[in-house]
Formats: sequence, structure tokens, C-alpha cells
Amino acid sequence: MTAAAPPPATPPEPEAAPRPAGGTFRPAATPAAVWRRARGLLLALAVLITAGIVLAALDPGGRHGRLDPRSADPSGTRAVAALLRDRGVSTRIATTADAAASAAGPGTTLLVARPDLLGPRARGTIRSAADLSGGRTVLLAPGRTALRDLAPAVHTAGASRTDTPAPDCALPAARAAGRAATGGGLRYTTTAAGATACYPDDGRPTLLVLPSATPGGDTVVAGSADFLLNEDLAREGNASLALHLLGSRPELVWYLPSPAELRDGAGGDASLTDLVPAGWHWALLQLLIAAVLAALWRARRLGPLVTERLPVAIRASEATEGRARLYRRAAARERAATVLRAAARERLAALVGVPQSGCHDPAVLVPAVSARTAGPDRDAADLLFGTPPATDAALVALADHLDALEREVRSS
Repeated sequence: MTAAAPPPATPPEPEAAPRPAGGTFRPAATPAAVWRRARGLLLALAVLITAGIVLAALDPGGRHGRLDPRSADPSGTRAVAALLRDRGVSTRIATTADAAASAAGPGTTLLVARPDLLGPRARGTIRSAADLSGGRTVLLAPGRTALRDLAPAVHTAGASRTDTPAPDCALPAARAAGRAATGGGLRYTTTAAGATACYPDDGRPTLLVLPSATPGGDTVVAGSADFLLNEDLAREGNASLALHLLGSRPELVWYLPSPAELRDGAGGDASLTDLVPAGWHWALLQLLIAAVLAALWRARRLGPLVTERLPVAIRASEATEGRARLYRRAAARERAATVLRAAARERLAALVGVPQSGCHDPAVLVPAVSARTAGPDRDAADLLFGTPPATDAALVALADHLDALEREVRSS
């Protein structure tokens, strides 16, 4: 008799991958996964760095801010500085009031580019230099606060409505220049004896020349600085007026206040944007646009939910434990009790023959469950449709009672 062949050997089940104690299995991040997550950020960073290098390479280096004699921007004044240099007038830039006052003298013209930005100490220093140097001091568009310290005999008289008024005065520099862009800014009145008022707008001058206490010196108050700007220098008589006012002495001291010289809480019309150099506004705008585009690129896309397979198999018990930990961390006892009761009602309904549509109706489910248990209807109603537990211990007790009720119904 032939012996029966042994049954085929059952292949051994693969060992489960080791899992961290009490937690959900998480696969180790591979270099490819890290690269996929980081490549977008690295690409954006590379684009920003490349754009910065290109902008730096293309920048001619002539951006220094408004009214700066080194700036070739439309709001700079390099052109008038070049014309003065061709006529033998040297230009020196001072960034502090002390340096400007030390350089001022009988043979100098001291130009204060932005007098409204100066603090009280700087204004006092410039006022002393204007009174004692014996040279010329030019104040560009000073407001009420600056005039109080730098030219107390002059007062503002509102805004000018004419951009290029006629000179209408006996000042040789104004008569030689003709119309110039002294308007578009402020108009003035003065009580100073011997003052020359030029370029009137509706009877109020936009340019004043005041004699100084020191012989040979004077102070020029201009209501607008537009006649000095690169973009306006070739219009009307702007270039002629600028050369006459700034070129009457062999040396020009151009005072551009540094941040340390700016107003120290004395009040005024200066704002934060006034202190930002020209060109930085466009750079900040470009950065803002780049940030908005990056946010749109990386933002969450809205659309229908897409199901996908999990990278690993997760045991149902681990998913249950994980959800329970989330409920516990959020102290969501009411939500947890609702889930426990709903699941218990569905299982009990199947056991006692209640249709699915009535498993959450107390009037239908409670009598059917009570008929299979020894307790009264009130006990089953409290368990299946009662109030939420107030403590974690009460929630655990509710889960135990629901299990006991289900076991009793199964065994009946």
C-alpha cells in the first residue's frame, strides 16, 4: 500500500515590523521623500538669490536718494552738481550739522536739503552757522517748524498752485533765469527788513532772499526743490536759477542729514517713507509680489477629496487608540460618548431586530432592548440616550456599562 503524501507545508507568516511602544507605526523618511518636500522651498530660495545677484549686478551704483548730488535718479541732483563742477564750484557732502557748520564760511554756500527732518539741536547749529559764517545758506522747502528756528522772520502762506511762476522781482539771478520751478510747494511771507521776494504766486513769494546779520551773507528760502532735480533741470530757467543761487561762492556744502540728525520727537511732517532711500520702494514691492506668488503656489488647493492607499497597514486597534488619545487630549468627552453610544445602538438594533432607520429612535430601540434584559426601560434609555459624562472616569464607566448591556442582549 502506498503511503499518503504529506500535506504541503504552510508558509510561515511574515513577522510584523517592529512598532514603537504605544504609538502608530511611522516609516522612516527616505532621502527621496525629504527631497520632494524640500525642493519647492529650495527652488524659491534659489530664484530669490539669483534675482538679487542680477539686480545687484545691473545696479549702476548711482542710487543715493532724493536731492542727493551723487544720485542720477530723476529725483537726484547729480546734473546740477556736474554743472557747478564745470564752473569751478566744488561740492562737499556733509551728513551732520556739526560738519556742515564747520565747513561754512564766507566763501561757501551751505545748502540744507531737507530742513523739516532736522531735530532741534541740528536746527540750532545750522542757524548759528547761517548767522555767523558770512556765506550763503539755502533752505529747500522749509516748513513751519523748520522756519521757526532757521528763519524766524519767515512764515508759510499755504501751498503754491503755479509750478513755474515768473520772477517778478529785481534779483539778478531770478531776472536772468526767468520762469523756474519754484512753485508746486510752499509760499511764504516775511517781516525781515531788506528781504527780496521773488516768483510770487497769487501775491505770495515762493523764493525769498534774506540778508544775514554778518556782512556779505544771506539766506535763500525756496518753496520747492524741483528746480534742482535731474528730471526738471533742463526745463524753463531751472538750470540758470540753480547755478546762480548755488554757484555764487567757490564751494558748496551740501547738507544731507543722516539718521542720527533726524528729528528727535519735536514733531513735524516727516514720515517713515521719507527716510527710505530711492530704489528700496521698488525692491520691497518686488519682495512683496514674490511672497504673494509663493503663498499662492504653496497654498492648500481646494477641491474634492481624493482617496489614496496608506503607505503601511495600520491595525484597527491602533487607529482606535490613536483616536481615543486625540479625544482625551482635547477633553472631548461629549464627542467620545456620542460615538460610543451610536455604535452600541447600531449593534443592539441588529441583535433585537430593529431596522437601521429606527436604531437611533429611543421610542423604538429602548423597549426592544429592555425586553431582552432584566433591567427597566429607564436603565437602557440612560445608557443609550443619556447625558454626556462629566469626567473621564464617568466616560470609562459608560463604555463598560455599554459593553455589559450588549453582552446581556447577546446571551439572552
